[in-house]
Amino acid sequence: MSVSVQRNSPIRALFLDIGGVLGTNGWDTDTRRAAVERFGLDAADLDSRHRMLFDTYEIGKLTLADYLDRVVFYTKRNFTREEFRKWMFAQSQADAAMIKLATELKKRHGLKVAVVSNEGREMTEFRIRKFKLPQFVDFFVCSSFVHFRKPDKDIFRIALDLIQVAPSEVAYLEDRLLFVEV
Repeated sequence: MSVSVQRNSPIRALFLDIGGVLGTNGWDTDTRRAAVERFGLDAADLDSRHRMLFDTYEIGKLTLADYLDRVVFYTKRNFTREEFRKWMFAQSQADAAMIKLATELKKRHGLKVAVVSNEGREMTEFRIRKFKLPQFVDFFVCSSFVHFRKPDKDIFRIALDLIQVAPSEVAYLEDRLLFVEV
């Protein structure tokens, strides 16, 4: 996990990712690999179709149903869309220790908290509810909500504008160093 803190200003805000920070990653390589095994899918075909469509889904221009229709259910399967979707969402687990830490930091230091995350709308909404994030998060700047994805600087600009702090006043917890560097 990467943490970015600039010491020349007081920290007034905390930016957090969901996948890899507040919980497991969503529909990542490992989860897709597990889906291949669980459902008997062709790994190369799934990967190829995923790569062509995932960015469009993640920025909110494709629904999960449409994504799955084109990546998994373009042919007849021996399982249903609902069985697959339920399994997919069940892989998402909260990191209770990180959620507790973020909640305590917000309370102790009076921080504003924003989630800055790349995920499709349905997975994001599910994880927000399941992890009970509104209990401590003030703003959700998620790729499927704002139609930009990390590492595009615009998603960070939106988060800064909403929370009204300078970049030097933000502590950012992220599992991908490139996003911290941006």
